[in-house]
Amino acid sequence: MNAAETPSAPSARHLAAVRRLESTALGSEGLQRLTGIAARLVGADMAAVALVGDVVTVVAGTGLPAGSLGRQVPLADSLTAVSFASERPLVVPDTRRDARFAALPYVGNGTIGAYLGIPLVVVDGSPIGVLFASSRSARAWSDNDVALLRQLAGAVMSELELAALAQEFEAHRLRFELAIDAAQIGSFDWDLRTRRLVWDDRLVQMFGYSRDTFDETIEAFRDRIHPADLDRTTAALKSAIDGCGEYEAEFRVALPTGETRWVQARGRALAGDDGSALRLVGAAYDTTGQRHGDARVARVLEAMNAAFFSLDRQFRFTYVNAEAERVLARTRVELLGVTIWEAFPGTDGSAFGENYRGAVETGQERVFESYYPPFEAWYEVRASPSPDGLSVYFLDVTERRAAEESARRATARLSLIAEVASAVSDALTEPGGEEVAVQRLARSVVPVLGDWVIASLVGEDGQLHDVASWHRDPQRRDLAARYSELRLGALQSTAPIVEALRSGQPMLVPDVAAAVGRTLPPGEVRDVFAQLAPQTAVALSLQARGRTVGALSIYRSAGRPPADDDDVATAREVADRVAMALDNSRLYEQQRRLAEGLQRSLLTAPPEPDHAEIVVRYRPAMRAAEVGGDWYDAFLQPSGATMVVIGDVVGHDTEAAAAMGQLRGMLRGIAYREGPGPAAVLTQLDAAIQGLGMGTMATAAIARVEQTPEERDAGLTRLRWSNAGHPPPLLLHVDGRIEELAPARAELMLGVDPHTRRTDAVVTVQRGATLLLYTDGLVEGRDLPLDEGIARLREALAELAGEPLSVLCDEVIERLRPEGLQDDVALVAVRLHREDRPRPAEAGPERVPDLVDPPPHGG
Repeated sequence: MNAAETPSAPSARHLAAVRRLESTALGSEGLQRLTGIAARLVGADMAAVALVGDVVTVVAGTGLPAGSLGRQVPLADSLTAVSFASERPLVVPDTRRDARFAALPYVGNGTIGAYLGIPLVVVDGSPIGVLFASSRSARAWSDNDVALLRQLAGAVMSELELAALAQEFEAHRLRFELAIDAAQIGSFDWDLRTRRLVWDDRLVQMFGYSRDTFDETIEAFRDRIHPADLDRTTAALKSAIDGCGEYEAEFRVALPTGETRWVQARGRALAGDDGSALRLVGAAYDTTGQRHGDARVARVLEAMNAAFFSLDRQFRFTYVNAEAERVLARTRVELLGVTIWEAFPGTDGSAFGENYRGAVETGQERVFESYYPPFEAWYEVRASPSPDGLSVYFLDVTERRAAEESARRATARLSLIAEVASAVSDALTEPGGEEVAVQRLARSVVPVLGDWVIASLVGEDGQLHDVASWHRDPQRRDLAARYSELRLGALQSTAPIVEALRSGQPMLVPDVAAAVGRTLPPGEVRDVFAQLAPQTAVALSLQARGRTVGALSIYRSAGRPPADDDDVATAREVADRVAMALDNSRLYEQQRRLAEGLQRSLLTAPPEPDHAEIVVRYRPAMRAAEVGGDWYDAFLQPSGATMVVIGDVVGHDTEAAAAMGQLRGMLRGIAYREGPGPAAVLTQLDAAIQGLGMGTMATAAIARVEQTPEERDAGLTRLRWSNAGHPPPLLLHVDGRIEELAPARAELMLGVDPHTRRTDAVVTVQRGATLLLYTDGLVEGRDLPLDEGIARLREALAELAGEPLSVLCDEVIERLRPEGLQDDVALVAVRLHREDRPRPAEAGPERVPDLVDPPPHGG
């Protein structure tokens, strides 16, 4: 790479920001999830987030080579550095052919064949890193790929900022907890019956004892009290015990070293069944530092970036720092010594009052969040009880909440894009496909993009029809449905949806009542509109390949902000994907109808020669599949011999159906001449395929019904057959045996090798036998292996042996494919009725072409 293509030397501020983000982002689950979405949406082998400082560091990724996470790569060796320096998307379809990158290590070792990078930009507009996707092979990157990765880049930045804010918030919390622990509070428990006084280790140390020297008596306590404070402290103890009430005292402890320590003690006498005090329990903490360091503590509290105030046990303000003055909009002079209920009358009974009182009553810290309208800010409020009362901290979490909300909305939008196309595509395979698809579209976009929606389709008449609606409020869904029935007939030519259809661009409507409501005629449609009361809207046309297939109207009610740029971009992406799916479905259906019509036009009714009943069936595949090249045929040679054919051209499209028509016609022409047997017909057809340059491959099986006078008298008939790679025909004998007409060695399909040797085989059967030829769609599919399918067909044929031939054909299809056909199916069945009796009624009248004389011996 050229020096001009790499970033300039980063500033100290930039490096500090990168290191801060590296420490919080490395291994982030949120970033890992977003890179996974990125790889899936743009179809890449690898997606990653890299931060760029004086080196490139990958902090999260999907599909990365082992050891890549956290690895630092020099700027000169990285495509990411170029994307970062350009501050715009870097689109490289083929890195090996791009002279700028061909020599880079990850290009040379085959890791990156195609690259798409989007700079990650912080609030002030400067880049901090890159979100990139790559593939091992060269590939083109579409505008949709770039747009999707841009959207994901916003979500990645939200996740990075959220992680940094969360770490900063946790650091604040730990500092507060350490500050509380630093108070070094000790506890005591005095049993008034046994006179045993129990102190914890902190209190033992506070009074200058050790576990060996403290004898757990009240005298040990009195021995350490400063003489000037002994009477007052003893009186406080006696008052609490006699009245079974609270104990509070602050006194000096005279240590053996001569040092004096101030201690604040609080407790409560606990009564027995008779109402007299049984125990006195409480806590004490060293206030020496407080008495000598109030000024220092005040400086620390003033320097805090969080609002802080303290209340005594009567909820009077005892301290207010400068930030608290700003948040509470009152000065210290106004607040100190006043109860919070007097200073802020609305507090009592509110969430603040309930949590303040709850913290004091339970002794448990209360943490909650509240919105503060004067500053348009969210605060996390921590109310921490102490022996003195309550310490309250207000931490501004507006940025954290905004980052969380931004990440949530970005994830919801991306999930919507990923899910809606799949849901619509699946719906298009169901009965009522298009209407089911737009109904699912309507339900998917609510409530992510709006509160209610109307989805429309352009019908075969070229007119727009509202076919689906949805409202997030179940009570208003009937209203939305009724409005969708009425609105198109009432809208003016200037309505937003009309403009969106005309321009092909999303139409943002900031005031739906003004743009639409006032233009509606008086009556039901205006009344329903008023009840729905939309505030803003986005109207989009559903367009693909220059064709308009529908429209989407997304409404938002009062109280919800209008759609922003990200919302509109997401709606546009959803509309484009749905439009493409609908257009594909319509094109597919047109092609399917054409191919199926062509196929059916070529599959003619079979002849009905003397005492030979022929039944044919053709069933197209379900909507999920395409029309194929399956065909059957049955005709008489000039001699009167019956030929039956089954075949399947490779492929599933209109070309396959057209190729089937050519092969069928050529085979008829070849086989109609006298003389050639089935193998000769297939050989000559193979030669014609090559000679005419058709480039077609197909399987086929042919059988000819033959009979001599002697065989007729004996009630016998010969079947001469040949098979070119087709599933074996099944022969149902009179005695119930089922025989597969399969050669000892499988022969090649048509269109592979015109010189391959093909053979005839002959089987003699008694009259009354049934021959069944079929295509592979009957016996093979995603849920049915070929061998298992043929075995099931044999079972069905045996069970249906006594049924009329038409019933047999219908039943084998139903039994083998009860869930519907995954592929086309063609059948041709021949039943050789006995010739010493009249032609059976179920076989229908004899029908042969005028130019064919029925042979005197049948056939």
